[in-house]
Amino acid sequence: MECIFCKIIRGEIKSYKIYEDEHVVAFLDINPINPGHTLVVPKKHVENILDADPETISHVFIAVQKVAKLLMEKLGAKGVNIIHNAGREANQEIMHLHVHVIPRYSKDDIKLVDWWRSVVKKMDLEEIYRKIIG
Repeated sequence: MECIFCKIIRGEIKSYKIYEDEHVVAFLDINPINPGHTLVVPKKHVENILDADPETISHVFIAVQKVAKLLMEKLGAKGVNIIHNAGREANQEIMHLHVHVIPRYSKDDIKLVDWWRSVVKKMDLEEIYRKIIG
């Protein structure tokens, strides 16, 4: 199965592109959770941030910043959430690196940040630290 984002990049599927350069395309999400919800994707197909080379990551996040500023300026957003899911277990649905830029407005009632409150668990941080640093 061919990647839907690659088809969008090639212009085979209609999209509402709001930013494009030689490395990146940004287009409105077809299932937005707020007005202006945008996906920033590299033109080079990579699965997610874990598979991307540093140059691709740099191009994507430079574009993320430009798109975030554009949305705030043009739509009057008061902030943005920037989200990337890496892997199916992290709820990545399209296996092409993409970053969600979600404009935030006063009283929009979206609770994207509550996840960290609901999953707090008691853990031995010393043991986890030792596993990470070897």
